[in-house]
Amino acid sequence: MRIVLDTNALLVSIGSKSPFRPIFDAILSGKIKLLLTTEIYLEYQEKIEEKTNSIVAHNIIMALLELETTEIINVSYRWNLISSDADDNKFSDCAIAANADYLVSNDKDFDILKQTPFPSINLLKANNLLELL
Repeated sequence: MRIVLDTNALLVSIGSKSPFRPIFDAILSGKIKLLLTTEIYLEYQEKIEEKTNSIVAHNIIMALLELETTEIINVSYRWNLISSDADDNKFSDCAIAANADYLVSNDKDFDILKQTPFPSINLLKANNLLELL
């Protein structure tokens, strides 16, 4: 399964006691192929650091980047599909460029993608991904 994981979905999956931890475990075990751009993993690092510290953030990012199942995607076109929060476009652009199976987010700003016939992006909430796992 090839996924792009929005930062909010990653953050809720990291905690060892989180009900969403199976998502992070599936990434670490290689059951899920994580698709990233440089912009995405830099945002991950920034937000993890805000919640913890720079050492923890660095270690998590390095662990993700060193996985054989993590793929760095080069986005060559910006679709600008999400106007309510333009910063979220990095996730939809990555999903399109990588031909992701799913973009996973709990953010309502991504709901516009359900109404966008082209390019098609399969959007899931984190709890729906848990059901698939």
